[in-house]
Parts: sequence; C-alpha cells; structure tokens
Amino acid sequence: MPDPITETQPDRDCAPAGRYRWYVLGLLTLTSLFSVADRLVFSILLEDIKAEFSFSDFELGLLGGLAFTATYVLIGFPAARLADRSIRKNIIAGAISFWSVMTALCGAAVGFFSLFLARTGVGVGEGCSGPASQSLIADYFKREELARAMGFLTWGATLGTVTGLMAGGLLAQEYGWRMAFVLMGLPGVFIGALLYFTVIEPRRGRYAPVGSRIEQMPLRDTAASLLTNRVFFGIAIGWAVQIMIGYALAFWMAAVMMRNFDVSTGDVAVYLGLAFLLGGIPGPVLGGFLTDWLTRRDERWRAWLPGLVSLLCCVPLAASLASDQFWVFLGFFALAYGIYVASQAPILSGIQNTVEPSQRGFAVAIALFFNNLVGQALGLAVIGWVSDWLQPSQGDYSLTISVFAVCLVSGVLAMGVFAWTAAQMRSSGYLERMGRA
Repeated sequence: MPDPITETQPDRDCAPAGRYRWYVLGLLTLTSLFSVADRLVFSILLEDIKAEFSFSDFELGLLGGLAFTATYVLIGFPAARLADRSIRKNIIAGAISFWSVMTALCGAAVGFFSLFLARTGVGVGEGCSGPASQSLIADYFKREELARAMGFLTWGATLGTVTGLMAGGLLAQEYGWRMAFVLMGLPGVFIGALLYFTVIEPRRGRYAPVGSRIEQMPLRDTAASLLTNRVFFGIAIGWAVQIMIGYALAFWMAAVMMRNFDVSTGDVAVYLGLAFLLGGIPGPVLGGFLTDWLTRRDERWRAWLPGLVSLLCCVPLAASLASDQFWVFLGFFALAYGIYVASQAPILSGIQNTVEPSQRGFAVAIALFFNNLVGQALGLAVIGWVSDWLQPSQGDYSLTISVFAVCLVSGVLAMGVFAWTAAQMRSSGYLERMGRA
C-alpha cells in the first residue's frame, strides 16, 4: 500500500528544515498549550462550579477526569491510525478547532450531565491531536535532537497549565466562570487555520533508521507488535503511573491553595500560575538537553531519568504541602513541578525511538490510553474519593493529604517500572538496534 503522503503530495516529499522546523514546533507547542489550557481551565473554576451546582469532590473528579478521558482515549485509536497513513497537519488543525468550540459550550452547562457531555466533546477533539503532533515532530527532528524538541513541546503543557489557571481565573473573576469557558475556547479556531494553511507535511520516516517500515501494517499486526515491544510497553506504563503526579498538581492544587490559605480565585490564578511557570519553563528543556547528553553515553537513561525525577519531585512537594506559609508553599511547589516535568522529554522521545515510523501515531494513542485511564481518570477520582473519606476527621486539609499520598505512591511505582524498562532495553536487543550497545 503506497504512503498517502508521497502519493498525494509529491512536491512536499521532503519538507524544509532549518528555521522552518522550529516554526512548526512552535505552532504545535501552541496547539499543545491550548489543549492543556482548555482541559485544565476547569480546575481553576472548580470552587465556583461547586458552589453553583453543589457538586461533591468525587463529582468534580469525574468531570475533570472521566468525562474528558472516556472519549479522549477512545477517539485516540482511530485518529492515530489515520495519522499513521494520512496528512497529520490536517488532523491537528481539525482537532483544535473542534475542541475549542466544545470548551466554549462548557459555559452553557445547566447541571452535571450537560457539563459532562461538553467535557466529553473536549476529549474528542484533544484525543485526535497528540498522536499526530508527536509523529510529525519525529519527522522534523533527527534522533539525536528529538528529546530537545520534545522538551520544547512540553512547554505547551506547562504554558497551557499557566494559561488555564491565570487566564481562566482572571476571566472568571471579571466575567464569571461561564464566560471564562467561552473566551478560552475562541483562540483555537485561529490556530487551526494557521496549521492548515502554513504547515508542510514532511515525508514519513525521513529520519528513521535504514530498513524501518514506513507503510502502515494491518491493525492487528500493529497492535500485536506494540504490545509485545517490552521497551515501548514499559515506557507507556511508566508514563501512565507517573503522570498521576502531573494531573494531581495541575488539577487539584488550586483547590488546595484556596482551602489552606485565605486567597481569592484571582490571586490563586496569578500566584499558582507563576509557580507553574517558574518550574515548568526550565524543567522540560533541561530534561531534553540532559536526555540527549546522557543517552549518548547510555540509551537506558531514557528510562532511568523519568523514574528518578518522578520520585525526587516528591521531596519538595512534601515541603510545600506541609508549609503554612504561603510563599514557602509556592517556592517548594515550583521546585517540585520543575523536577517533575524534566521527565517528559525522555518519555516522549523514547516512545518515538522505540517504534517503527508506521506505528508512531498508534503508539502514542496506546500510551495516552494508559496515561489518561490511570493518570487522569483513576488518579483524579481516587484523590477526590480519599479527600471525601478523610474530610470528617481532617476538614479542609483532607485534600492536601490525599494529593500527597497519591503522588508519593505514583513516584515509587514509576521508579520501579522505569527501572524494569531500562533492563528490557538490553535484553530485548533495543540497544543493538539503536547502535548503542
């Protein structure tokens, strides 16, 4: 079966590199920014939504996790199969336009079920974007610089978290939580147009090792190949476990601040957003450069590094959550988040490096399936459930205890999974294929 990219766009068989590839990366990072912002703006509006509808923490956890994740992970598989054989930049352009409209519709909710449905719509759009974006980047950047590129892509998640918190909180304070959803959804349509009209689709697998499979295999063969790939499977499961930390911090920390300190929604939006910014800007880029440097010596650092930082970030997080001083709380939180996001570059580049070019989109979809099922749907709901269970004895502090307990368990388990993955890199022949034995 011929590759649709080369069949439909022979004049674009080899997209330009140089500065243009950084423009494409910047646009995809901006797409990632609004993906996370539109997903997490809900977190800064939690208390306002809870006050209007009298939701429990468990119901808020379902709206923040399951409502989004259910469709996000299901749509990800057919979208990824399409991304592995079709024009990826068109998929991304359509995805961001759709989820932006659904974000705006969250502002029209009249109760739990209407808000649940709007959140599922956001999940549909965002589920189509991730696999195509990461696959596209792997065809714009060589293997030895891919971790750096993925580190810059992770800026999208950091800046998206900041934008969701700061812009969402300030807009809610000025115009109400409903209009905050509407205004957050508007920019995505413009970004979708830029993607469609200005991004050139590169030749698939242009930087893959000689002999790599470019043409898409049947679904059954692709799934079997990925699920028996021990290195890929270990990275995917490790990411799913450790991402519970990321979702816990991004989703619940605004509520933790408002319950533990006498601060308004607008103040939380500004100060927590700045803390995410201070930790989240240097963290992923340093993680990317560190990964590229360490893997020149031993490829297994793509697994060792995320395991180590997942556990280490729990130390400053404990200091943050235990403090009753606002600025100490913020300082240690920024440090914890900066350490945590250093894990993303080795994970994302590891997924792209360990699979065939014809499998990249589907591999990301499988990884995101576990990521969102465990990290978001299960993790957020468990934190809400434990908080409700502890509330009679611990009061407002119950959420703080719940957040740290889940993060600590996640860090310990992630270290174990990634250590196992590093062992598989040698026993499975992965190091030989990468020329790093």
